[in-house]
Amino acid sequence: MKKVILAFTIAAASFSCQKKAETLKIDNEKYASFGDSISKEGALSKEEMFAKYAGLHEGDTINVKFRSRINDVCSKKGCWMNMDLVNDDKVFVKFKDYAFFMPLNSKNDEAIVNGKAYLSIESVDELKHYAKDAGKSQTAIDSIKEPKTSYAFMADGVLIKQ
Repeated sequence: MKKVILAFTIAAASFSCQKKAETLKIDNEKYASFGDSISKEGALSKEEMFAKYAGLHEGDTINVKFRSRINDVCSKKGCWMNMDLVNDDKVFVKFKDYAFFMPLNSKNDEAIVNGKAYLSIESVDELKHYAKDAGKSQTAIDSIKEPKTSYAFMADGVLIKQ
């Protein structure tokens, strides 16, 4: 009986932590919606977002919405993603309260994220963990030797163009 209750509790907890994607039609375009309900209106371009990051200092946060291409997604469960900025710069996106995840096959999709932008200083251990989640080679993981200041984003809502 204890095993049945434990299994039920685990199943209920895992379902409560995951919001299913809704499909929305906005201006004749289909979007999958994750997290909080957001609109595409007012989304900055990746170039405009890069300019916003240029004005930030460590500890600053700004509420913003922007649009870009998903460059990479956590291969384990979709718990983070990288999105393109300008040149080779990327923004590392996590999801508020770990409440929703991205589809594992969403790499190269266009997305709109809403939330808080900030600068992040990531430790060597964090960088190695993220590289492992991304499926990088052991050589690439071992080559990480220094902390990194990066562009970060805590999303409360995401739209992925279908």
